[in-house]
Amino acid sequence: MADLKQAALQIFRETLAAIDIPLVMRRKLDRRGSLIKVNGAPFDLAAFERIYAVAVGKASAAMARGLTEALSPDFRVEGIVVAPTHATRVPDGFLVIVGGHPVPDQGSFNAGRAILELLATADARTLIFFLLSGGGSALVELPLSARVALEDIRTLHRVLVTCGASIQEINAVRKHLSAVKGGRLAVAAGVATKITLGVTDVPDGQESALASGPTLPDPTTVSDACNVVCRYELLSKLSPSIRAAFEHPGSIPETPKERDSAFDPRRTAFELVLGRDDLFHPAHRASEGAGFVTICDNTTDNWPLQRATDYLLAQLMALKHASPGRSVAVIADGEVSSPVTGNGIGGRNSAFVLDCAEKIAGQKIAVLSVGTDGIDGSSPAAGAVADGETWARARTLGLDPAEYFRRSDAYSFFHKLGDAIETGPTGNNLRDLRILLGD
Repeated sequence: MADLKQAALQIFRETLAAIDIPLVMRRKLDRRGSLIKVNGAPFDLAAFERIYAVAVGKASAAMARGLTEALSPDFRVEGIVVAPTHATRVPDGFLVIVGGHPVPDQGSFNAGRAILELLATADARTLIFFLLSGGGSALVELPLSARVALEDIRTLHRVLVTCGASIQEINAVRKHLSAVKGGRLAVAAGVATKITLGVTDVPDGQESALASGPTLPDPTTVSDACNVVCRYELLSKLSPSIRAAFEHPGSIPETPKERDSAFDPRRTAFELVLGRDDLFHPAHRASEGAGFVTICDNTTDNWPLQRATDYLLAQLMALKHASPGRSVAVIADGEVSSPVTGNGIGGRNSAFVLDCAEKIAGQKIAVLSVGTDGIDGSSPAAGAVADGETWARARTLGLDPAEYFRRSDAYSFFHKLGDAIETGPTGNNLRDLRILLGD
């Protein structure tokens, strides 16, 4: 069984190596002389006097590095990198700002102001790359109204993320109060040519959720935002300045929509540099290369954790039954819902593996689940790995898996077993990755 666990770890390592952001960006832009391609459309870099880049998110430094490497030495890029921690290996010419995550802070406001100041200098001979990845919604913020203070925004954020609203509903509210979300950075860039490149963990078709869609038309309306506040009875929980806006919704400016000149297709382009398929494909290749009959399954995205573990383990057993004598693998991605029920250390990935531990006890099965950004909830780990011997090893050491699960302390459980996966921040931010192997 230890071999299965090691195989799962190796598949994960190979997958992470294959989604190297600078390498992928150079390949996707496919520069030939002064020409690059974005979603198949050509752009001539030589037509511009200045090239700016605004990189925001957990992968911001890697994306800035990838862009600079793709354009150098012939074209110079300057701009801003906003990251949740002090970014390293940032190219020359970039101002680095540390923003707040998961809750906006003064750094987030500083980043918002700096970006708007940079965009104000752009003109028709300016090309601006917006490099977006997960976490951008908190890392960059600035309210539309000067009456809204930082603490008002922080309160709004806490109220929204704890009320049970979906990410689409949360975004509908915060986009309409923000000077940098919901397409407003595209408007601020005026007549400049704008190229947005994304590394996203959001589902297909929901790209405007990435960093709250600062350069994309906003599909939500003021009415949608008001409905969210009403549906979840949030009005009394908001600060006076924000409550006043929703008591008089006519005072809330509408976000820019698709027909706005800021989104003129002659001067704008959008492409996902890395998305769901870019996670599945290398994981599938690595698994097949290790000798496993492999299927990929994203059915469990947003499912409750225990329902997801039951389903994916059933998929593994069905594949095993259909492939007698062969080693098999199920690769899954997406997030699972794992409510916090205690004050322990961990996140949804280690909790997923912990829930599997008893279900696979004594069987030739290994389960790995990780966040591709290297962070799992409140823990210093990306996730964890378990096999059919994990349950027995834990009991021998006096560890009660059910108790660790109850107090949301899955990281501590796997750390004591030596099975927590600690990569540190990876500079990436695709979806969570789950690998289930069976012999």
